[in-house]
Amino acid sequence: MPELYVHVRWPDGRTQRCYSPSTVVEDHLTAGARYEVADFVARSRAALGEASERVRAKYGFACTAAAEQLARIEESAAAYPPGAQMTVESLVNPDGSPR
Repeated sequence: MPELYVHVRWPDGRTQRCYSPSTVVEDHLTAGARYEVADFVARSRAALGEASERVRAKYGFACTAAAEQLARIEESAAAYPPGAQMTVESLVNPDGSPR
């Protein structure tokens, strides 16, 4: 499966590299876009759920890495108040080249 990474900047300036086992995340997140944290979590949940289902369709099992990444995103997001804004800085291929 074509995987990619999403680089995000949280409201406090902390950055995080997030993994997706599928490029379907591009249907849910845009490089350079700002999102309310809750919206980012919802978009990530949809994207990673869809990505995991693509893995299931191809290999017969869900992607545990997608579930683990969503848990890390939710854990990070819990630290911010409602309405806080964050940024998707980039979507990149595993080799580091931009999407």
